[in-house]
Amino acid sequence: MLARAARGTGALLLRGSVQASGRAPRRSSSGLPRNTVVLFVPQQEAWVVERMGRFHRILEPGLNILIPVLDRIRYVQSLKEIVINVPEQSAVTLDNVTLQIDGVLYLRIMDPYKASYGVEDPEYAVTQLAQTTMRSELGKLSLDKVFRERESLNASIVDAINQAADCWGIRCLRYEIKDIHVPPRVKESMQMQVEAERRKRATVLESEGTRESAINVAEGKKQAQILASEAEKAEQINQAAGEASAVLAKAKAKAEAIRILAAALTQHNGDAAASLTVAEQYVSAFSKLAKDSNTILLPSNPGDVTSMVAQAMGVYGALTKAPVPGPQDSVSSRSSRDVQGTDASLDEELDRVKLS
Repeated sequence: MLARAARGTGALLLRGSVQASGRAPRRSSSGLPRNTVVLFVPQQEAWVVERMGRFHRILEPGLNILIPVLDRIRYVQSLKEIVINVPEQSAVTLDNVTLQIDGVLYLRIMDPYKASYGVEDPEYAVTQLAQTTMRSELGKLSLDKVFRERESLNASIVDAINQAADCWGIRCLRYEIKDIHVPPRVKESMQMQVEAERRKRATVLESEGTRESAINVAEGKKQAQILASEAEKAEQINQAAGEASAVLAKAKAKAEAIRILAAALTQHNGDAAASLTVAEQYVSAFSKLAKDSNTILLPSNPGDVTSMVAQAMGVYGALTKAPVPGPQDSVSSRSSRDVQGTDASLDEELDRVKLS
């Protein structure tokens, strides 16, 4: 008996040494490693051990010793990230379009105990959950939103899977949609829609360009008219200022001439000079007769310059003998008296002409 036990113990130690050399432990027909008393668990793996049919413990990576016959390795769970291809499936969108869609699922076992005893086949369960969740989420979106909101759709599927798979000890890290197959007729209509949208954008851009061009032309004309009106206004202002300056200069010159003439008349022989001036003006006016009209009003003796000068000097003497208005008289009263005096002189001249 002792010899047999020693030989069995030696065999077990030999198997352990073989496993330590790097070779994988032998597995039974079910794919699980056998209980060889001394076991070496690889990194990122969790071996679930049952003792007499009940859960006993989870073997950590490294050296582990089990009791033969009583302990049994029931499950081997990989703690690495697992990639699962979700088979292609059909789903109906919110606007009743049937799509063929598949994806890729990335998950990791967080609790080996729950993954072993919470569900029979974790990978299959998660795959089916991903498919049903995908159909449910696609039913909430229209066809256009499926392509635009792909990221949000993936995030919604991951959240739904994590909520359901928490009791299985599995965490879904990512879900990516690989291909979305649209029916041929729907694809043709989508292509037509894209072409129509492009034509619409081109038409809108062309109309906006035409509008901008018209606005620019109108703005240019407006600015041109404003500048032209401002230039005309400035020209009129300058012209009015020039005319006003000319009138003022003429008035000043005339006033200065009248002042000089008045000063000259008050000097010695001023009357003779005034008589000479009147005679010159008479001769000049007589030379221009019948140039502008055929109707001529002549005195009885147009050749008598002396009498005409005497009459003019008489008018001048009558005006100089008129009383000087006081400061209390207004400008209008002086003007009226001057007009009346001038009318009286003209009446006397006409009477003389008639008598002659």
